Amino acid sequence: MSTNSSSEANVITIDVLKPYDLLYNGQYRYLDVRTEEEFKNGHVSVGDVLNVPSMIDTPEGRVKNPDFLEEVLQVSTKDDYPIVGCQGGGRSLNATIDLVDAGFKNVYNMGGGYLAWVQNGLPVAVVTDDPQTGPLSQ
Repeated sequence: MSTNSSSEANVITIDVLKPYDLLYNGQYRYLDVRTEEEFKNGHVSVGDVLNVPSMIDTPEGRVKNPDFLEEVLQVSTKDDYPIVGCQGGGRSLNATIDLVDAGFKNVYNMGGGYLAWVQNGLPVAVVTDDPQTGPLSQ
């Protein structure tokens, strides 16, 4: 018996270099599913970048965000073109499966995640909190 779900078979994972072109040309949006803290410490900085954590930290540890799909649907539609990424690829694969199962049609999983993005020298941003100007992305 296979442990792969049928939804996982429907997920398209693309090499980390492909998202750069897709994001740069504007049709796709980057959906970072890492925690807010991870996102602030560094994230993809090409095109439209969203942060909706697929996992949340609780006193019991990190658990699946029960509001993930609802939060994604507040900032995008099922007809949008999201490229889903995380730190190393595991969370984004699971989040992409959830999006495919929910009816998203044009979704890609970014293989290797943010770590692969950085290793390939692609543009990143860091959010700093400045008391005078508020959160900034650099």
